[in-house]
Parts: sequence; structure tokens; C-alpha cells
Amino acid sequence: MTENGLEHIAFIMDGNGRWAKNRGLPRQAGHVAGAATFKKVIEYCGSVGITCVTVYAFSTENWKRPAEEVSAIMKLFAEYLAEAEKFCMKKNISIHFLGSKAPFGEYAARMTALEEKTKDLGLTLNLALNYGGRDDIVHAVNKLIAEGKKEVTEDDITSSLYTSHCPPPDLIVRTGAEKRISNFLLWECAYSEFYFSDVLWPDFDEKQVDLCVEEFGRRKRRYGGV
Repeated sequence: MTENGLEHIAFIMDGNGRWAKNRGLPRQAGHVAGAATFKKVIEYCGSVGITCVTVYAFSTENWKRPAEEVSAIMKLFAEYLAEAEKFCMKKNISIHFLGSKAPFGEYAARMTALEEKTKDLGLTLNLALNYGGRDDIVHAVNKLIAEGKKEVTEDDITSSLYTSHCPPPDLIVRTGAEKRISNFLLWECAYSEFYFSDVLWPDFDEKQVDLCVEEFGRRKRRYGGV
């Protein structure tokens, strides 16, 4: 936890495509640059005392993108998986994948194994892949129904979400100048603070993280009180 109480920060990593377009490059180049930024930001968050980081890497709606772009993103993910265990062990990171693993075929077992291998490490990293906030809530309710629940409480749903292992996000950051949450952590964000940055994700760096942390420190969180 940082000095101003920031424990869990979540990022909507937006702007990869526009970053590439601004440079006359294919969109895939933006995703490559964004992947490098992702690693850098995760490491820095841990160094300033943040104990949980969630990143919105690929939504349930992103499957609708052009096949060439989806293929490029999946290739990057495969490359990340190949080196993720070494990276997580070296950087003391416990990784969790948010969303159904079913669409990832042969990689699903590797994702589960990576979660198990790193479960007792330090910084919690939630990688939201094939994730949608509404889908998560539906998944949680169906899980409870399958368990025989006739009525559910807020605590029941919270404990059945993909994020049941961590506290809700204190701060949600969206880069790329857009001001919406795009089906991200809908249940968990009830009392989150929001920070919208004009910086495109590949250009997001340690200084930008510092600005987020500083802004969070200026917020007064009342949780419905006075």
C-alpha cells in the first residue's frame, strides 16, 4: 500500500492502435509497444508500494476486431506466456487470469499452471483476458445457482467473481483520452476513484503512474457517508 492508502490500481490500457496510426505503423506495432509498457508499469507499481494491479488486456467484445489484429494480440499473449513464469518469479508477482480460459485452447492449461506456480508470491497481477464485467457477474450468479443457492447476497456474488482473491480497485485509470469504463470491473468499481489520462498507453510511464498516485491522494473517499 502506498503512503496515501492506494492498494489496488486497475488500468484500462487504451490507445495502442492510435499510437501506431500516429506513427504511420500498423495497429499490431501499437500492441507490441503497449506490451512493453505493461511490463514497465507493473514493475513500477510494485516498487511504489501498490500490492495489486489489474490490467484490461482483452475484453469479451474484442473478439469482434479484425481477425488479423486479434491474431496479432494472441501471438503477443503466447510470447508473454512463454516468458511469464520466469518474469513473475524474478519480480515476485502472483498472476491471476480474469475471464474464461476456454477460448484459449492449448494455452488454458498453461495459464492455470502459471496461476498455481505463482500463487504465494508478492504483488498480485490480474490479467483480464476474454473478460467482461457483465459476463463476470453472470458467471458468478450461475456458479451460485449450481451450488444450490436460492437467494444470493452481495457477499455471495463478491466471493464468486474472478476477483474474489483481492480487494476492489481503489483507483481505475483509463489512458487514451476516452472517458468510459467499457464493461470493466462493473461490480467491483462501486466505490473506486477514476482517473482519465490523455496519454496513449504505449507512452504511459513511471511519471504518469506517479501522477495517478498523487491524484488519488487528493481524493476524499466517503463511501456514501459525510
